[in-house]
Order: sequence, then structure tokens, then C-alpha cells
Amino acid sequence: MHSLDKTDTQLLAALCEDPNSTFVALAQKLGLSRNTVQARMARLEESNAFLSFDRRVNPMVLGYQLTAFITVHVQQKRLAQIVAELALIPEIVQAHGMSGPADLLVRVVCRDADDLFRIDGTILACDGVERTETSLAMGELIPFRITPLLESNGTSGAGA
Repeated sequence: MHSLDKTDTQLLAALCEDPNSTFVALAQKLGLSRNTVQARMARLEESNAFLSFDRRVNPMVLGYQLTAFITVHVQQKRLAQIVAELALIPEIVQAHGMSGPADLLVRVVCRDADDLFRIDGTILACDGVERTETSLAMGELIPFRITPLLESNGTSGAGA
């Protein structure tokens, strides 16, 4: 990914404020030409600055009322196979490899406690999974956000 300058940061902040902004609206808001905005947006897109759209879809509208975090302990030599199997479970919306006592942190959505029990059982059935520990999310206290990072970076650019 290329280093962000002040204009890139302002463009991203404007998109965070109104994700449906057109290039023309962004250009007017930031005092740039439409061509500049279009070129910068293309460069940001090519450098994978944007996450996939499905991060904006709320699983609750699909009937998944609960979120849980499951730590998964695995046999390391089977990690790739396990991850491939986990990717086939639709209720797993995110997974991270971890340092520390657990190997994976898996975020799942479920309809109710019985559904969570089924999902956990499906994870445990993967060859090479040794055990799981499940925590039910009681509420999202700080939603996913980027604006504070953009504001703290100011004109210094990413990584500064």
C-alpha cells in the first residue's frame, strides 16, 4: 500500500462521514478537481485501502441476533486444513491467527444459544481442532472505526 498524504487522509475521512458520496461531491467538499478525486480513489482501490462491502451489512437483518468469539486450539500441522474447513461455515464472519495460548480467534454470528452450540460443535468436528472456548458478546461498546486513526494521522501519513 502506498503512503497516504494529507489529501488521501481527507478523502478517506470524507468517505467515512458519507460513504455514498460521489466523486463530484467529494471534489466539492475537499476543494479538488473531480479528476484528482477519481485518480486518487483508483489508486486507493488498487492499493487495497478499502475493505469489502459486506463489512457494512448487519447480520441482525439476516436473523443472526447474537455474536460470539470462539478461541480455537489446534494441531499446528493441520492449521491450513482447519482454516479451509472453517471458511466453509457460513456463520464464521471473521477469524484471526493468534499468539498466546489460543491459536485462532473466531467471530461467529448465531440466531440463538442452540445455534451457537451447533456452530461450536461444527468447529470441534474439524480434524485437528483440540478444543474451543466460547464467549458471548453482550454488546458492541466500540464499533469498528477508522476515523480516529485518520484524525490522529493528520498530515503525517500512515505509519508515522
